[in-house]
Amino acid sequence: MPTGRTNLNRRRVVFAGSALLGAAALSRAAAAEAGLAPAADLLAATQKFLAGLEPDKRKAASFAWDGPEWRNWNYFGAAGYIKPGLRLEQMNPAQKAAAWDLLASLLSPAGIEKTRNVMTLQDVLAASGNGAGQRSSERFSFALYGTPAETGAWGFRLEGHHLTQSISVHDNRIVAVTPSSFSALPNRITSGKHAGLITLKDEEALARRLAADLAGKPRVKQAEQPLYNILSYAGRERANSQKVGIAAANLTAGQQDLLWQLIDTYSVDYLTPALATAQKARVRSGDRAAVHFAWYGPNTPEKAFG
Repeated sequence: MPTGRTNLNRRRVVFAGSALLGAAALSRAAAAEAGLAPAADLLAATQKFLAGLEPDKRKAASFAWDGPEWRNWNYFGAAGYIKPGLRLEQMNPAQKAAAWDLLASLLSPAGIEKTRNVMTLQDVLAASGNGAGQRSSERFSFALYGTPAETGAWGFRLEGHHLTQSISVHDNRIVAVTPSSFSALPNRITSGKHAGLITLKDEEALARRLAADLAGKPRVKQAEQPLYNILSYAGRERANSQKVGIAAANLTAGQQDLLWQLIDTYSVDYLTPALATAQKARVRSGDRAAVHFAWYGPNTPEKAFG
């Protein structure tokens, strides 16, 4: 467990893109019909995971497709940090291995590492006295919605505090990889067992570079204080739909490149290559010039921003 003082500065980039550029950027009907990538590997890994569960655990991991549990997603730690599904802390070693194999069918090695790091932060917070007895790196739930099969609709979700990954499948094609969020509190660990860990390293570096380059531009900085929390969740999917900040059309070519590197880091790079390629095309298929960048709070290392 960490020893000494842990830096608990919040680091949040609340960005209208991690889960939502794709939804706003293309013809939804065409995208849903074509899908993003084959779901065969995901289906096989899911069926293997389910086959290794005892009946009570399988029941805990299973929900109706498009029911209230599927629709009521969020990135927060409400209800004792317990989300719908079967938690890692409830699985035996073989079941945990199968759960991680399932994730590996969806996430790149970098995405798996980021997932583990977000989970680790729960132990860091618990050791500091924040949520002790409630937080755990294994208090993350695996849930299946509907019946995983080659035909019909079903979904998978990994969910816990500051982590949500949702996958929708239709007729053996992955059709959506949102809502999705990797969040960090704290982002930087400065002492103890995990000293040196920076969970959202690339996101922070790119965002700060772009904010610094735009420091003299009007409308970029929205407030002296960072946003308190993530803007969107179930029922508030469009909470950040109002265009604030500076439009991509008003950026230089170099600034636009930084902006799209940032968007890719949030919405693409954590996925397996086939999914990443398809999701990147989906995200970029809309009105790219209309994407906006805004900043909240100071642009100072170790200080929270949004």
